[in-house]
Amino acid sequence: MITLDLRKRQSLQLQDVEGATLRVNRGCVWITQEDDTRDVVLRAGDTWTVERDGLTIIEAQGDTTLFATGGGMERLMMRRRPPRWAAWWRLVRARALAWYSLTPRSPLPH
Repeated sequence: MITLDLRKRQSLQLQDVEGATLRVNRGCVWITQEDDTRDVVLRAGDTWTVERDGLTIIEAQGDTTLFATGGGMERLMMRRRPPRWAAWWRLVRARALAWYSLTPRSPLPH
C-alpha cells in the first residue's frame, strides 16, 4: 500500500494502473481516465478501482491523503522515487568533498 499526500490543486498522473484501488483517508479528489467521459469524485472514506489502462489523472480538491494499492502501483511508484541508498550516498559524498577541500589553518611546526 502506498500513501500519497497531495496539497490543494496538486495533481498526479498515473499511466497504465488498471485494477489499482484508491481510498481517500482525508480530503477530496477528482479523478478522470483516458477515453472516459465520466469523472469520479472521492471524499474521505470512499474507495474506487481504476477501470482501464491509459492515463489516469488525480487532482486534490483540498489537502488530501490517499491510499493506493494493486494494479502495479508499487512498481510505478518505485520508478518515481530514488533508491533508499541515494540520500545516504549524497550525504557521504558531500562530507567527503568537504573533508578533502579543507586547508590547514596554520602550518604545523616541525
